[in-house]
Amino acid sequence: MMIRRTTLLGTCALALLAAVASAAEAGAATRLSVYTALENEQLAPYKKAFEADNPGIEIEWVRDSTGVVTAKLLAEKDNPKADVVWGLAASSLMILDAQGMLMPYQPKGAEALKPSFRDAKTPPAWVGMDAWMAAICFNTVEAEKKKLPKPTSWADLLKPEYKGQIVMPNPASSGTGFLAVSGWLQTMGADKGWSYMDKLNDNVALYTHSGSKPCKMAAAGEYPIGISIEYTGAQQKTKGAPIDVILASEGVGWEMEATAIVKGTQKAEAAKALADWAASRKANEEYVNFYQVTAHPGVTKETPNYPKNAEAAMIKTNDFAWAAANRDRILADWEKRYGAKSEPKS
Repeated sequence: MMIRRTTLLGTCALALLAAVASAAEAGAATRLSVYTALENEQLAPYKKAFEADNPGIEIEWVRDSTGVVTAKLLAEKDNPKADVVWGLAASSLMILDAQGMLMPYQPKGAEALKPSFRDAKTPPAWVGMDAWMAAICFNTVEAEKKKLPKPTSWADLLKPEYKGQIVMPNPASSGTGFLAVSGWLQTMGADKGWSYMDKLNDNVALYTHSGSKPCKMAAAGEYPIGISIEYTGAQQKTKGAPIDVILASEGVGWEMEATAIVKGTQKAEAAKALADWAASRKANEEYVNFYQVTAHPGVTKETPNYPKNAEAAMIKTNDFAWAAANRDRILADWEKRYGAKSEPKS
């Protein structure tokens, strides 16, 4: 009798444990693997804001620079590990779309966004978030020590007095580097664009693997000039760095960050919820804390030390489809010409 009671109690305990585990599993948050090239300081506020509105979903970031994330996604094509891409260059997403790697989806409210920030297909494969652009971060203190004039244009950076004084991102690893190169090639044409970069390379001391790093290096006084991200420049200046943030007079190359769902995700409903939120006005109100140009036409904000009239400085004929289609060719040519000056990969 005692054995039967013990067995019965054990069976009941196991059943209770199974019920508790089942209930816990049912109430557990859905974890989305989200690949991104967002800057590190953007990750926490975006995650917090999204999860506050979607308590049943948890974001697990996989973060690196644009080129690295793009390469990782392409390498995982036959066995995708990401559920969503949130904050990657639209030109990179176009490459993934051409490979059939994205799940078309029309986020709720996407029709309210600027047409130029939406994939033209119906339903779209990706939806834009914000725009960032190439800027010149100029350390006024270091420049004065070295008697360097303040540049106002891309052409100015070819002056012989700037030899060894400039750092910029490697376009193979950095979206900022690629948008600068793409902008030069589109506005100058191939021959003049490569000729320009040949001459610029004579003045470049180092190519970094991060788009924000050249501006941070300029802010720290390591080099007087960094070709970098405009919002990083504004941040560094607000923190007290002696830098000017300059948008070149010829116009600046730019790129948009965008969101897409990875085809094959087993968490499609949660992925759609993230895509919906990423296209919302509330999300754009988060984006504008970093970039003044957002996908939502009604969302703007004055940011301390951010370049004035930034949207007007963006090159008007920015062909993302061309940039995506020619990316591999451009990067291969760039690497042959200038890769020897790249910093070692960590």
